[in-house]
Amino acid sequence: MTVLETHNLQKAYRQHGKLVEAVRGVSFSINAGEILAFLGHNGAGKTTSIKMIAGLIQPDRGWVKIEGFDPHRQPQALRRLGAVLEGTRNLYWQLTAEENLEYFGILRGLNRKVAYQQGIYMLERFGLLHKRRTPVQGLSRGMQQKLAIAVALVHHPRLLLLDEPILGLDAEASQEVKGLVREVAAEGCAVLLTTHQIEVAEELSDWVAIIQNGKLITLEPTQEIIRRFSDSTYIINIQEQLDSGRINKILALGATVVDEQIGYSGTPQGLYQILEVLNPLPLVQVKQEQADLTQIYLELLRENSDA
Repeated sequence: MTVLETHNLQKAYRQHGKLVEAVRGVSFSINAGEILAFLGHNGAGKTTSIKMIAGLIQPDRGWVKIEGFDPHRQPQALRRLGAVLEGTRNLYWQLTAEENLEYFGILRGLNRKVAYQQGIYMLERFGLLHKRRTPVQGLSRGMQQKLAIAVALVHHPRLLLLDEPILGLDAEASQEVKGLVREVAAEGCAVLLTTHQIEVAEELSDWVAIIQNGKLITLEPTQEIIRRFSDSTYIINIQEQLDSGRINKILALGATVVDEQIGYSGTPQGLYQILEVLNPLPLVQVKQEQADLTQIYLELLRENSDA
């Protein structure tokens, strides 16, 4: 089921007397249970797009639908939306964790009793029940981030906008927050993730959308784009140095040999010929080199800036 749909979003601003096109024809959708990583450098149009989706900025053209409702005209859309934008700014720091959840639950349409019950449930689920009466300013950075996500989810939204979810967190807190994001998606919530930590996008996302100069330059499943950019380079590690006869045969097949490592860029058939030459020597590892999303992101930005 499609939770979020954007169609031909456009937004321009007048800056120093000139018209600047911040967003130019952005269209994408997210289904229930999917995580889409929305990537782009500062000034690319990412924040403007997010604000249009959240109903904070009116698009010049195009539209947004959250489960079929327009966040700019229909309040039902906003009740289906939860957001953690710009860190933990959706929290009141002088209120306790429990008070934040109850307050925002009521603000989003829950009655007081349900808001309280949901707050306690979220605190327990996120491992924060022992901090229920602690003011936000007294929580660790990781606990604040978990509470911010809990507050965004207290009314069971269908769409979660998540900005830089692990920025500034230590390794343990980062793993906890990433685990929570996966759980939320597994329960059927659609997640729109924005981050400058591309490795986080690669680890969490099902889809990748990259925006540059206000336009989407790619929208693909994460694993497909990684496969597309991964070349046919194979690395073979062996336990001992090769004799000259095997080295010559392997070089003749177009591979390279450096100590106990063989590099080969070619077909799978050629790889098996090399393995036949090595037989029956013990192998340590045979692996295919794979591009990572950071490399792909930078390459796509470079290609499109040159176009």
